[in-house]
Amino acid sequence: MKRVNLKYIISILAVLLVNIIVIILLTQYAGASVKAENTNVQEQTDEDTAAVFSNLGSRGEEVRQIQTRLKELGYLQGKVDGIYGNQTKAAVTAFQRDYGLAPDGIAGEKTLAALGIGASGGGGTSTGGNGSFTQSEVDLMARIISAEARGEEYVGQVAVGAVIMNRIEHPSFPNTLAGVIYQPGAFSCLYDGGVNHTVAESAYRAARDAIQGWDPTGGAIYYYNPAKTSNQWMLSRPVLTVIGGHRFCA
Repeated sequence: MKRVNLKYIISILAVLLVNIIVIILLTQYAGASVKAENTNVQEQTDEDTAAVFSNLGSRGEEVRQIQTRLKELGYLQGKVDGIYGNQTKAAVTAFQRDYGLAPDGIAGEKTLAALGIGASGGGGTSTGGNGSFTQSEVDLMARIISAEARGEEYVGQVAVGAVIMNRIEHPSFPNTLAGVIYQPGAFSCLYDGGVNHTVAESAYRAARDAIQGWDPTGGAIYYYNPAKTSNQWMLSRPVLTVIGGHRFCA
């Protein structure tokens, strides 16, 4: 029997040991790479989710605000429950079509802005503040809106407030809210007693929405009800949009 070469055996064992170490290191590296990749994917998913606001399956206060506004505008017939279901998605899609937005049924930043809801969610609606206006000025605007848009849908009430805001910014009108409202002949409700009627609660919300920049009229500075006016000059104004019983004009 040949004598076993001890050095040869040691060499073989050394090679095997090196191979085992290399395999262990490669396995650990591969595992770390997969983990890092999965982490990156998760972070990207989280970022994508954060970039999308309320959509089908969402729940919470922002969804409740969206539903409330859609219901006020006549798009949602279901209940306000804070759950973004198929009815809410359909209502959002219909609203988007009417307002020239991509009808994807997702309440993203542009849709929320068109609805008058702050993109931050969680109570960030445009109805929360008075801007630079005092509460008495908001009350005055609400009184005019309630009288001038009595019986109109909510968006029609906001539209009357938007006309007031547009006049404040227009060089042809006084640059204060009181100045615009009390300009002689500006609002018929000041002369027919309508301004003294009980103010609708929705008119206060509409006033705040208009103050915060919601303008469904597209920049109108006049409006009239064609069934109630024979003023040829007013009837000749370019019509920007029709909301309810009012025509809103430039």
